[in-house]
Amino acid sequence: MAADEVLADVGRILAGEIAAFENIVRRWQSPLINLAYRFCRDRGRAEDMAQEAFLRAYRALGSWRRDAAFSTWLFALATNLYRTELRRIPVGSVPLSDIHAAAEPRGGLEEADRDRFVRRAVFALPAKYREALTLFYFHDMDVHDAARSLALPEGTVKARLSRGREILRGKLSRLKEVL
Repeated sequence: MAADEVLADVGRILAGEIAAFENIVRRWQSPLINLAYRFCRDRGRAEDMAQEAFLRAYRALGSWRRDAAFSTWLFALATNLYRTELRRIPVGSVPLSDIHAAAEPRGGLEEADRDRFVRRAVFALPAKYREALTLFYFHDMDVHDAARSLALPEGTVKARLSRGREILRGKLSRLKEVL
């Protein structure tokens, strides 16, 4: 959705044309569900969390200052909601040591296996590292946008990315080439 289309839709929504929000939902539904899934690893819960993010976005649409791209604003809102939701009802996680032990099931790893183990390892990281890595690597956000989404200084995001990668390298030494 082009920036002009977003501005037009937001203007129509703020003018009372509620149906224009459908265009925003249609465009951003999959990315928000995918982002939520990266946080909770449960498709049903991810859909519920994305729905709540859209509801909050609709209610807060008037507060979008337009000094950032709409997508950055929407992802920041969703990320904050998802983080809050996971603090409220945490997801069970697997210790990194268990993932490392499971990384040698057949004596060799196929590319899909490596990807799966890396994703599981990222999911097992402490939240502050997992969130930064998820936005940066799985949602292709640059440091600036990830920092805005997490409401953190860019330097903090860079440090968390570095530390998260360091933890992963140590625990997944057999998959080092993937990192």
